[in-house]
Amino acid sequence: MELGKHLRELFRLRLAVVICFALASFAALTMTYKVSLMPPRLEPRALEIASAKTEVLVDTPKSTVLDLGQGASEFAGMTNRAVLIGNVMVSAPVLAYIARRAGVPAGVIRAQAPLTPDFPRPLSGVDEQKRTSDLVRSTDQYRLNIQTNPTVPILEIFAQAPSAEAASTLANAAVDGLRDYLQAKARSQGTTDSDTVRLAQLGRASGVVINGGVRPQLAILSFLIVFALSSATAMFVARVRRGWELADGDEDGPREPPLQARRPADGNGSSAGGADLAMR
Repeated sequence: MELGKHLRELFRLRLAVVICFALASFAALTMTYKVSLMPPRLEPRALEIASAKTEVLVDTPKSTVLDLGQGASEFAGMTNRAVLIGNVMVSAPVLAYIARRAGVPAGVIRAQAPLTPDFPRPLSGVDEQKRTSDLVRSTDQYRLNIQTNPTVPILEIFAQAPSAEAASTLANAAVDGLRDYLQAKARSQGTTDSDTVRLAQLGRASGVVINGGVRPQLAILSFLIVFALSSATAMFVARVRRGWELADGDEDGPREPPLQARRPADGNGSSAGGADLAMR
């Protein structure tokens, strides 16, 4: 019932309704598109988040997986080596190789080192400090999350990007860029191929969008919120204006009623004072 009263009151404010509708439409548009005036254009915002995953086996040139002559100690050593390589992978020189493979600037990639029982929480550096602006840019960033298997020398690489294609490209570039870095380092130090760590990617990554349909949902939600707030504001202003006008009318003071109207009338419609005057 109260909702019907509010809707009827809002319906009387037709000009305000048009303004509220325009504001809500503009809010929905700016939440899903970047509006540029010089020159006039609309650019879609990066609202979708896609992810991709790939795995890398850290092995020796003579594979520990296939060679039955290597025991558990060699296998445990390669597992520790995988943790080391996972930490090297998030360093700035390796990220430069990864960015070159992915075709993006190195500064847009954020990487997290693998967590271990000794370091169960990520270590935050200068570039990894949290900022309030990260909430707005979270869907337009390239992220790498490196995880290690505690029992086998396998790196799990999780990539996040604005699109499924970009996520798969980033995940595959992480492996290729790391391999490029290790090969360049081996050449610079004169390390032979037989003494270099071998990286075997266990299948190429394939990206998938994890929040499909977010664009129309965000547009509808923004429209409803802005329209409701602006409509409530319009009704509040209208009520304040009516109250102001009533207060101005009260300040002028009540008018004096006529003399005849102030005297009580008898049943015949004539005032009592008039009857007394006639008797005299």
